[in-house]
Amino acid sequence: MSELDGLRVLVVGGAAGIGRATAVMMQARGAEVAVLDRAASGPDGMAYAGADVLDDLAVAEAVRGLCKGMGGLDVLINSAGIDLEAPSAEVTDAQWEQVIGVNLTGPMRTARAAFPYLCHSERGAIVNVSSGAGLRPIPDRAAYCASKAGVVMLSKSLAMDWAEHGIRVNAVCPGAVETGLFRQSYEGHDDPDARLELIRSRYALGRVGAPDELAEAIVFLASPAASYVTGVALAVDGGRSFH
Repeated sequence: MSELDGLRVLVVGGAAGIGRATAVMMQARGAEVAVLDRAASGPDGMAYAGADVLDDLAVAEAVRGLCKGMGGLDVLINSAGIDLEAPSAEVTDAQWEQVIGVNLTGPMRTARAAFPYLCHSERGAIVNVSSGAGLRPIPDRAAYCASKAGVVMLSKSLAMDWAEHGIRVNAVCPGAVETGLFRQSYEGHDDPDARLELIRSRYALGRVGAPDELAEAIVFLASPAASYVTGVALAVDGGRSFH
């Protein structure tokens, strides 16, 4: 028997990358998992709703439908995110607002929509996927770093505000992880191999992480095993930030 047995979980951004790995892992360990994503479909065998986290009404409707379908909600995982690499002086307002909108406003929006359901759970928890870049900046990522640092403080603020409702809120801060989003950071460069080696050199472990390595950390923070953990920003970044 797993500690996840019977947990009702909603993974936002669960169609790919870290979110998908987390959804699959939690389902395999006994949780009932639903996915919200803007992609055409989610992992097999999971309830799915298509919505863009930039659309408040669509998110509210999708969260409501998925939670009612599961008969409630115990865990919300926010994994949707986008990147932007550009010189800070060249970032437009539209680019800035999109990154902040998806990466920071999105988690707040889904948390707000999920709050009425989490309040009725005895195991309520939220895990927000921030980034090691929210703890220690990287060049030409001002919007991304700012948005992910915001996710850390959002998580801590919600942990304080919602503790009286029995809802734990934590953040996971990944380093480089082998996902489609990460590959965008080096595949378009003139020398992708050199770019990838430069990225690896920033990490004490000297390698890129795997989605399942992040999923393990997320599952822990979401599970009853972490019942006395809230307001934490857990770096799972191969030793890049050492904060």
